Amino acid sequence: LICSVSLTMSGKTILVWFRKDLRIHDNEILTEAVRKGDFIVPVYCFDPRHFQTSSFGLLKTGFFRTKFLIESVEDLRQSFRNAGGDLIIRVGKPEEVLPELVSRYSIHEVYHHREVASEETGVSALVEDALWKLKINLRHFIGHTLYHKEDLPFPINSIPDVFTSFRKKVERDGMVRPCFEDPGTMKFPSDLENSNIPALSDLGFALSEPVDDRAVMNFKGGETEALKRLKEYFWDTNAVKNYKQTRNGLIGADYSSKFSSWIAMGCLSPREVYWEIKKYEKANGSNDSTYSLYLELLWRDYFRFMMKKYGNKFFQKGGLVGTAPEESENQHELFESWKNGETGIPFIDANMKELNATGFMSNRGRQNVASYLVKDLKVNWLWGAAYFEEKLIDYCPANNWGNWAYVAGVGNDPRVNRHFNILKQAMDYDPNGDYVRLWIPQLRVIKDQNVHQPWNLSKAELAENQIKNYTEFPSSLVMDKV
Repeated sequence: LICSVSLTMSGKTILVWFRKDLRIHDNEILTEAVRKGDFIVPVYCFDPRHFQTSSFGLLKTGFFRTKFLIESVEDLRQSFRNAGGDLIIRVGKPEEVLPELVSRYSIHEVYHHREVASEETGVSALVEDALWKLKINLRHFIGHTLYHKEDLPFPINSIPDVFTSFRKKVERDGMVRPCFEDPGTMKFPSDLENSNIPALSDLGFALSEPVDDRAVMNFKGGETEALKRLKEYFWDTNAVKNYKQTRNGLIGADYSSKFSSWIAMGCLSPREVYWEIKKYEKANGSNDSTYSLYLELLWRDYFRFMMKKYGNKFFQKGGLVGTAPEESENQHELFESWKNGETGIPFIDANMKELNATGFMSNRGRQNVASYLVKDLKVNWLWGAAYFEEKLIDYCPANNWGNWAYVAGVGNDPRVNRHFNILKQAMDYDPNGDYVRLWIPQLRVIKDQNVHQPWNLSKAELAENQIKNYTEFPSSLVMDKV
């Protein structure tokens, strides 16, 4: 990017408010600001509310996502510095920070991407009110989905509540727009402040620790890493060719795309992934794997549109159906054992230990631990969703709460009695027990699929191998479902 730095503040200046859109490519607010303004002022706010404790007693943003966020903001700042400008970074509430910057830089208009979850839209409303008092317009754009809502074959309030119906109509009548071009030459005020990025300690966390060597990959935030991963997955490793066959894997970087963390933070555009799929198909032909990857992008859209349609119902026990699932009397105790990977069921515990140690868990693991918490332990599903909100690197409100409501039977699922047989799932997707042994070292001595049922060992074998916590058949385990 070539930049011409301004020496004067004459002309129209647009403040570009970055949130979960931390990229230069396919970014409408940036492209439009450069096209319509004489100067741009890019801004990112570390909102302290994102790092507070929620009503569930859990952090809104945990260590791993905070680290990923800091890296993503740092990478975005470097992109603007490479263009001859800078990214203003503040720690503070946007409704307080942005009006002050508007006055300081004689801003004419503020651009941002519209969100759908209530907390995020609430902040937008506060910003809009504060700017209105200064007679400054907050202009909203839509840039987080694969399909623009105006290109859907139905209005938001008429979107089918069953994904299959949604998919068929969108595939038949919808269209994916081309990506926005890179902004090109960007001009900045000559007196942009030199900002500091907060450290983990500034946001309430201990210093960064080395990545657990068992992690599926070293997730590093930023557009640079996102585009690097895109290239690797499609072209360097050709892993996308076998995505449908490997997507239920548990160990390693390439059993799935791992794009979710960068998409959730806005370092990677869903449209960019879609058009990369099309580029790959043109070169290598389409197959079930490229279509399956497209479907995952479509699921993301679906949950976002569902949250737009139903709003806060996704944050209520009864969800879309209005009736909450049954709950155990001792659910607080059960929730603690689930969080800590101490349920006594190796497959569940291994997945929870991976989440706690790395901030990531496979899709197969997420479905199983969620089903077990809600259907077997009968714990309030909102607690599980809130725990994922704290821990996951790739957390985004619509996908997280939409998926949890789905599993709990109070969301978009025609099979309200869906219930996983955890042992069958473990033996199907971890047939040799390698995943369990990776995350529960004390069980490494148990061979083959026996690792999934250590309580079947004799007392002598348990004592000989010093196995604890897995000596009794868990009373909460239900095995008559599929």
